[in-house]
Amino acid sequence: MSHIRFTYKTGKYFGRLFAERPQGLVVEVLAVEKHPIQGDLHNPNQVDVPLFHVRTALHPHEKVTVAPGVVYAYEGEIPSYAESLRQAFDKEVERLNGQNPQADAFVQKCLENYKELESIYAKRWG
Repeated sequence: MSHIRFTYKTGKYFGRLFAERPQGLVVEVLAVEKHPIQGDLHNPNQVDVPLFHVRTALHPHEKVTVAPGVVYAYEGEIPSYAESLRQAFDKEVERLNGQNPQADAFVQKCLENYKELESIYAKRWG
């Protein structure tokens, strides 16, 4: 398996298998398919939580350990990390903007996080 798709928390990525360990597969991030969801993973769609996380996408060439069940072979072309991050980011912001942010506190909070992430990602986008 040369290229793979895998899920890590609420994000989806393209990468390659780096190593096999007893606790799982070590994978290397090559591109972003779906940006992670913002907020508290244990209380989805809730704003009144102890910590509303700003969730960044994994970095290029970052290595993480995942369960074998979330890793799939991928035969397609993998885009550049910067291009894929921008597309995944824009897609998630567009999806949230389509959900009437003025009427939904969770969507508003997510969009605030994305404003913060945009300045963080500016360096990765080049």
